Amino acid sequence: MAVLAVSTVVTVAPADAATAAPGPDLAVDVLADRQPISEDIYGMNFASEELAAELRLPVQRWGGNSTTRYNFRFDNTNRASDWYFENIDEATPDPAALPDGSVTDLTHERNVRTGSKSLFTVPLIGWVPKARGKACGFSVAKYGPQQSTDSWAPDCGNGVRPDGTNVTGNDPHDTSVEAGAQYVEDWIHHLTGKYGTAAGGGVRYYDLDNEPDLWQHTHRDVHPQGAGAVELRDRTYDIGAAVKAADPSAKTMGPVGWGYMSLLHSGLGDADRPNHGGVDFGEWYLAQMRAYEQQHGVRILDYYDNHIYPQQSGVSSSDAGDAGTQALRLRSTRQLWDPTYVDESWINDKIRFIPRMKDMVARNYPGTKTAITEYSWGAFDSVNGALAQADVLGIFGREGLDLATLWTAPSAGQPVADAFRMYRDYDGRGGRFGDTRIRATSTDQDKVSIYGAERATDGATTLMVVNKTGGDLTSPVAMSGRGAGTAQVYRYSGADPTGIVHEADQAVSATGFTATLPAGSITLYVIPKDDTPTLPAPGAPTASDLTATGVTLSWPAVTGAADYTVERDGSPAGRTATTTLAVTGLKPDTAYTFTVRANNAAGTSSPPSPALTVRTKPDQSGTGCTAAVTVTGKWPGQFQLDLTVRNRGTTSGTGWTASLGLAGGMSVAQTWNGVTTTTGTTATVRNASWNGALAPGAFATAGMILNGDPAGWTPTPTCSLT
Repeated sequence: MAVLAVSTVVTVAPADAATAAPGPDLAVDVLADRQPISEDIYGMNFASEELAAELRLPVQRWGGNSTTRYNFRFDNTNRASDWYFENIDEATPDPAALPDGSVTDLTHERNVRTGSKSLFTVPLIGWVPKARGKACGFSVAKYGPQQSTDSWAPDCGNGVRPDGTNVTGNDPHDTSVEAGAQYVEDWIHHLTGKYGTAAGGGVRYYDLDNEPDLWQHTHRDVHPQGAGAVELRDRTYDIGAAVKAADPSAKTMGPVGWGYMSLLHSGLGDADRPNHGGVDFGEWYLAQMRAYEQQHGVRILDYYDNHIYPQQSGVSSSDAGDAGTQALRLRSTRQLWDPTYVDESWINDKIRFIPRMKDMVARNYPGTKTAITEYSWGAFDSVNGALAQADVLGIFGREGLDLATLWTAPSAGQPVADAFRMYRDYDGRGGRFGDTRIRATSTDQDKVSIYGAERATDGATTLMVVNKTGGDLTSPVAMSGRGAGTAQVYRYSGADPTGIVHEADQAVSATGFTATLPAGSITLYVIPKDDTPTLPAPGAPTASDLTATGVTLSWPAVTGAADYTVERDGSPAGRTATTTLAVTGLKPDTAYTFTVRANNAAGTSSPPSPALTVRTKPDQSGTGCTAAVTVTGKWPGQFQLDLTVRNRGTTSGTGWTASLGLAGGMSVAQTWNGVTTTTGTTATVRNASWNGALAPGAFATAGMILNGDPAGWTPTPTCSLT
């Protein structure tokens, strides 16, 4: 499929607005919900150098099942269950020069040429190939006849006997040799010795293995049992620490689970739940990583990383499928974010994958970023697949995901590549979607989704609109926070699936425009920075009446201003016709940054004022400390409770104790991040060894599993500090 070059961009008439059906209402507020969009969400696995260079691909991942067992010294991998558990040599240019010139060396050198950050996989499994040359995990000569063998290497079987049972008791040393932290350090020292550290242009990211909760299937020749929570924690401690010892500037990602169930379970499933506190595995895992940093002073996990493949029938297939499958593919992107969407597969649950991961991080290891290093909505060869991919990329940016890499990369001529071009190279000259999210909403995202961003390089407003229906639609787009302009329009659709088309310009007023969207289309509106003379930025605001929960801001008047918008940390905090605004609802002992914009009568806003950062006062409403509990999960016979203890005083504490009364029939089954004793109907929780010190305003959290039912229970916990 041809790639549309700049020299061949043409202008064509848009869909006929007179015959288009009414579409959902769309709204954009340039000043609201402003947050950075991470460039790293536009990554891929194994993209060609041609496509990576064209898209200026930000991240290239070298991952997958085969990379779990890779030996950089011999430049070979074990292909695991993907191909008869065989050791297979890479096409090394000069084997005598190894480890120089390995596939990972060449991959990083190619990524340097395309400006892509390298993401490599390091082994946690404890095994790598033992030597260069072919070896089989399940030799027919050694282990007997098997259901299937490699037609090119007939002694290599699939590890399944003719009667359908798995071969067991095989020797892992048939293919592999033990490899732990020292192996990882040696490999990274090789990489940093040639290419520098991550901070100096070397390999930026390391995945801590690949889908370890499936090792008992994919790598059962060396790891026949599922990996439990404690094993995964301990291996992560060992290998994560090795990565940081070899290159402290590198970033790590884990546990790199296979899908939604990886957030809930280890490789041992429900049977392992008592070993991870009775809570979802992701909650426990993140808390364990936080505990390591607090105990050792080193963060060994930078990104909470899990894969996701839609489980709905046919959605992730390479084929587009019938009309029902195509509609399901477009609908199923809601599992990434929508709290009301019940996954239409065997999962049958409200997944809300990205917010769920971010919530887990916020509760258990704040500051950890989120990543999805494998995903695919399939149908790379179809416009339907391109629509889904464009929707997914928009969701990644809106929901604040930090990194994502598509499995695997499309070819340069496939429609899914054009979905990426709409964000990374819509005009053939490197034109990109914006890098600061702005509010953009649709009243029916199943029909039309819209994503908005502002571009830092030129201040342009960029709007990506996806019509997922089979008919032309006309939707009103209400705009606020900017003035009138003329938008350039770029579109990819089934009307011309050979490439992106530069459509006729779209007039945009200060209040918006009407968008006519062809059936099954991706449309990008690029609205240049408003060059209409604007009001000058207000002078720097000042603060008064500062309390624990509020502050009053004042600023100099701007001639011609109809009113002013106060922004808090980049988002609107209030609007007033005066030059003073009382901002309330703030958190105690928290830093906030405020700016002010002047608005004229047409609704055009000025540049922001100089920023003012203030810190609210500590909450003195109580003395010593306060404690609060929240029920965060419930299942038959048990429920999960989060306990938060906060220092409300003005001096630091070295330890804390909290007590809460239990209702009849309740008892404590499990506690983490604290130690519990029970006397009668009172449970007393004391800090763990690492979370007792609380500065003024600081807090600590502990989790508990209680036997019983919380219905009708209204606990009033108390606490004290030492």
